[in-house]
Amino acid sequence: MKTRTLAHDDIPQTYSELVGLFMPRPLHDDVDYRNALAVLDAMAGFEMNSDQQDYFEAIATFVEKYEARCHAIDEQTLAPVELIQSLMAEHGMSESDLGRLLGDRSLGHRILTGERELSKTHIRILAEHFRLNPAALLK
Repeated sequence: MKTRTLAHDDIPQTYSELVGLFMPRPLHDDVDYRNALAVLDAMAGFEMNSDQQDYFEAIATFVEKYEARCHAIDEQTLAPVELIQSLMAEHGMSESDLGRLLGDRSLGHRILTGERELSKTHIRILAEHFRLNPAALLK
């Protein structure tokens, strides 16, 4: 099975249409995992209706379980920037993607090089997006 590429414009409005896009079910391999991440990444950072929020939460739950089983990261041993870099690699994100997630395309590079520190807002956004404890980004 091939990994999907999605844009926010590809995201349906209703739960039944979303299920047709990607069935919310346990993830069995890295292709399922990457496809689930593609769906979440296309939806993250945009306003969602209640069907989209429910669907996002369901897919995120399966991603969390798969990550805990197959891609566990020891958050306690990594510095915040290392943790962000690891999560970005896992999610196929670039510096620009990180910046867009945080609201400014150039911000990703500045944070990763230490030129800019994470704000409370950045930590909240990253913790929600990557489904991790915000404390892991406070070291």
